Amino acid sequence: MTASPGVVDELNRLRGRLPQLTGALAASVDGLVLARDTPDAEAETVAALTAAALGVSVRLTEATGQGGFRELLIRGERGYVATYAAGSAAVLTVTAEPRVNVGRLHLEARRTGARIGELVDGALDRLDSGSSSSSHSHANPPNTAHVR
Repeated sequence: MTASPGVVDELNRLRGRLPQLTGALAASVDGLVLARDTPDAEAETVAALTAAALGVSVRLTEATGQGGFRELLIRGERGYVATYAAGSAAVLTVTAEPRVNVGRLHLEARRTGARIGELVDGALDRLDSGSSSSSHSHANPPNTAHVR
């Protein structure tokens, strides 16, 4: 799965709306980088760690009866890492300075995650319709990532 130019555009717009972001990437739920807007050369590592965190988060929300995964926020000494569901097959992960307004971060990143989800799921649907045997499923509600 590769990113459409629209996914890169969404990441760029998000960084423009939130100047306190230090990085943004879209990844598959399996941990593959789809697009990135980050100076960090560690995008592949962040995507893989995001997939691991997603797996734990999905299991935790299910085990506690909280429903499908929507988002994860981690606060470190030097800032935030947040991951948002982006449709059924992707996630958006952002890093931000400690001074970011967390409410605004959630507002903007949720919107961007939803738009990226539409783009990625739409691309997968087009691939599926051109394929006679498809393993991709949209059984999850919109903007609810899942682990396969």
